[in-house]
Amino acid sequence: MTNHRKGDVHRVTSETNVNVQLNLDGEGKSQISTGIAFLDHMLHQLSSHGLFDLIVEATGDTHIDDHHTNEDVGIAIGQALSKALGDRRGIQRFGHFTAPLDEALVMVSLDCSGRPHLTYELDIPSQRIGSYDTELVKEFFVALANNSGLTLHIRQFSGVNSHHIVEACFKAFARSLRMAIELDPRRLGIVPSSKGVLEQAGQKNN
Repeated sequence: MTNHRKGDVHRVTSETNVNVQLNLDGEGKSQISTGIAFLDHMLHQLSSHGLFDLIVEATGDTHIDDHHTNEDVGIAIGQALSKALGDRRGIQRFGHFTAPLDEALVMVSLDCSGRPHLTYELDIPSQRIGSYDTELVKEFFVALANNSGLTLHIRQFSGVNSHHIVEACFKAFARSLRMAIELDPRRLGIVPSSKGVLEQAGQKNN
């Protein structure tokens, strides 16, 4: 198995310009600039707790709102993850983690299956965290799951502070992904599927 599994994506639309560089075999280092302060904070959490290196540089029409930039960053990170995983040979494939943050407790379970799916069960009390619209948390994970080929379940067990809930979610996702992409010493060189194939996002998988 080759180390330094990397994915680079440059996504340009009439609304955004997004560059993402992802190294799954990194050290948790990040350089993040999306123009959305709270999203930057959450992406730093992903890199730090997922132990992958992440560079995200994005500009967009945030003078209108954060929706397009938030979504396109999720798309680009998902595409970079799919590229970095390739045929997913030798990985653990499944990951799960339950993260506490003070009163908040959030569980994430995922499968690097190639079959995009999101079950999202966060109950965020406030409409905004700073200037960030909390509806965009779901939109970020929809974009990421659809473009990475993750089967992703997010469930909140407790929490009343919106910041705590969302941050616990991102930390749980990071640790779950870290578990799933780790190499399995008993499966080196083998695709972790009984049917012998896990395709990249956008294709039917097993």
